[in-house]
Amino acid sequence: MGRGDGTGRLVSTADADDTGTGILHVDMDAFYVAVAQKHDPSLRGKPVIIGAPESRSVVSSASYEARRYGVRSAMPVGQALRLCPTAIVVPPDFPQYLSASAEVMAIFRDVTPLVEPLSIDEAFLDVRGVRRLWGTPGHIARTLRARVLADTGLTCSIGVAATKHVAKMASTISKPDGLLIVRDVDTDAFLAPRPVRALWGIGPKATETLLARGIRTIGDARATPRPVLDRALGPAMGERVWNLARGIDPREVHTDRIEKSIGHEETFDSDIADRAILRTEVLRLADRVAARLRAGGWEAATVSLKLRFADFTTLTRSMTLPDPSHVGQRLGEAGHSLLDGIDLRQSVRLIGLRAERLVPAGSTGAALWDADEDWRRVDAALDTATERFGRGAITRATLLGPAPGGRTPPTNPRPEHRPPD
Repeated sequence: MGRGDGTGRLVSTADADDTGTGILHVDMDAFYVAVAQKHDPSLRGKPVIIGAPESRSVVSSASYEARRYGVRSAMPVGQALRLCPTAIVVPPDFPQYLSASAEVMAIFRDVTPLVEPLSIDEAFLDVRGVRRLWGTPGHIARTLRARVLADTGLTCSIGVAATKHVAKMASTISKPDGLLIVRDVDTDAFLAPRPVRALWGIGPKATETLLARGIRTIGDARATPRPVLDRALGPAMGERVWNLARGIDPREVHTDRIEKSIGHEETFDSDIADRAILRTEVLRLADRVAARLRAGGWEAATVSLKLRFADFTTLTRSMTLPDPSHVGQRLGEAGHSLLDGIDLRQSVRLIGLRAERLVPAGSTGAALWDADEDWRRVDAALDTATERFGRGAITRATLLGPAPGGRTPPTNPRPEHRPPD
């Protein structure tokens, strides 16, 4: 595996055999950075960090030039700048990312209707049914890469394989701007030398457990008896490792993937101990989450609150709403209830609010009366103002003015999601 900075990448030759394949994993390269460079060409070829300029914020994405200095996603910006002092810090622009993502996904769906987005910048495509129309999977992948570049100015990396798991691994290894094809008959040979951490869905704790038992490569995992894996990882994870190490992955490409949650987080300039300030931030986050719910046509059945304290310990609390909602006030009230039940033993570094268990708006039926009618009008005004003038044109009076204690605004507002590669 490469180190995420483009070193150690593997790509296929132009005449590579694609026998037995049919699943593509397409992953945009350093997506946030690439979008920023598209809008500001002066950034191209330079070390770029996407994040707030304040040292306490975190890196959302980094260019490959910055990654070669050791800069990684989720790293504090201050640490990233110490590793790469010449890096240019660019604030995130999520409307631009969403627009670019929509363009890319539309191109994918022009090729095949079987597209399963995994995030804003990656998707699986099943092209087995469109071979007569577009050619072999390898040819489709090459054509797709060329079209994405021509139509959007962005590059992508594609893995082509017989299963989703191997295709995803192949796209990662080919980054950036690469294509790697793994024939069905070559799956075992491809997997064997890879580190066990490369198995899709195997987290740090499971990786640590395997390494402690001398299981370092996927080949080692394949040679390990199933009962040993079950005792080390538990039956469910043991079965997962057993199958993936053998290239067994029966999962199909699903086009009806539903977003599981929508959230926002804030990292403060300085740690906050004042509960009143935190309650204000909860309401601010609730309004932003609710706006995204309404834009997507969703309501949330559950609200989750996340706190990260000064020592970096993190806790989450959640509660189920009486009825699913996308009203900012209702989400905020739930967040306040969760916050009130937490002992603030330390000051807070980061706070986040997430809407979970999403259902289509209105799917639970209409009540005899709408207790939130007035708040819905407030939300409608916020949505209209945001559409016309941008976020922040209209806000709640409780969110205006200096906060108690001279607190400065949060430094790193961002949606919660997997940072793109």
